[in-house]
Amino acid sequence: MSGHSHWAGIKHKKGIEDAKRGKVFSKISRLISLAAREGTNQELNPKLKQAIEQAKMANMPKENIERAIKRGSGEIAGEKLESISVEILGPGSTAIIVEGITDNKNRTLSEIKQICQQRGAKIATEGSVKWQFERMGIIGVSFQTQSEKFHSKEEIELLAIEAGAKDIQWYTQNNEDFLEIRTNPDELANVKKTLEERGLIIDSMELGWVAKQEVQVSENEKETIKKFFEELDDNDAVQNIYSNLNI
Repeated sequence: MSGHSHWAGIKHKKGIEDAKRGKVFSKISRLISLAAREGTNQELNPKLKQAIEQAKMANMPKENIERAIKRGSGEIAGEKLESISVEILGPGSTAIIVEGITDNKNRTLSEIKQICQQRGAKIATEGSVKWQFERMGIIGVSFQTQSEKFHSKEEIELLAIEAGAKDIQWYTQNNEDFLEIRTNPDELANVKKTLEERGLIIDSMELGWVAKQEVQVSENEKETIKKFFEELDDNDAVQNIYSNLNI
């Protein structure tokens, strides 16, 4: 994943194995429920609209989506959820942002702290890491899943630029080529709409954090950090993990 700064729990889920599907749906359900607290009308609640789009991209059943909305709106009983953001100084001088949704903030922070201690990382003070990142819209596109309309990566790159992309970055994940299209936060929905109208198949979209500068580490450190990310991602409360590591 050269040049890719995002390690996410709900990203590119076309080939997700059944063993992980339940965990992915659980995380997206929390995202929908939290967003639904601000209103159930998608046109008036962009956070909910985006969360539902993420659910559809992960092939989450309609009934799961509707149940998550009802939990968030209070129509049916559910957990009292809140969002958390944790800044971490990781192995190899890496900067990491972990975003999550939890029903018990103290428990989740304790669990993240324990994982950090085991992997030579530590929770940083607020603001000491986040300044190294920029808030951006992030759209993921798989080259292999596009229709015959697009015959080259250059065609997709040109389309992304014409649609209003601020930056683009190719990377490889599980032998599949992905283009990460980055936009200004308030232009994410419009860029996605334009790309889809031109026939591009979108695999993921979100508002996230992109490192202003990436760091290189040794291969041994890289494997340690990947395991650290995997352990964080296994936590039910963790939604997304961003770092300045060039993976």
